[in-house]
Amino acid sequence: MKKLLLIRHAKATHESGYIDFDRPLKQSGMQDAVLMATLLKGQLQIPQTIITSPALRTKTTAEIFANHFKLSAPGEDKRIYEASENTWVKVINSLPDEYDFIGVVGHNPGISQILYYLTSQLKEMPTCAVAVITFENDSWQSISEEDGKLVHFDSPKG
Repeated sequence: MKKLLLIRHAKATHESGYIDFDRPLKQSGMQDAVLMATLLKGQLQIPQTIITSPALRTKTTAEIFANHFKLSAPGEDKRIYEASENTWVKVINSLPDEYDFIGVVGHNPGISQILYYLTSQLKEMPTCAVAVITFENDSWQSISEEDGKLVHFDSPKG
């Protein structure tokens, strides 16, 4: 069985002077990431590793979760930035099989699209939302449409 934790990056600044890739988290976004990581830890929903888009706001979000979970530094996959549903499927299918529970930090609209693709659950992922999906599959490579079951969904907005 495989488990996937989808995390949308926390709230980032929209101030001018930053290209999209380099937008930092707002203070409220950092607080939201700590809150969500603390809630997941309290429910023992702790992945073995975290993979993230290399954009600053996703990397910072991933680092906050990794620190809270006492995991090593998150791995990066540049495909996650601006990923379409098709690219998300490729990312998930290439996750390392030695891990049964992996967290992936990404962006909308792709993260909401992949949640629907995997679970048939139509949910908008607001900033710092988390979704835990379980799969009966033994290999990440075999995961495809509607294979997953959404077992946990939460966001700072409640």
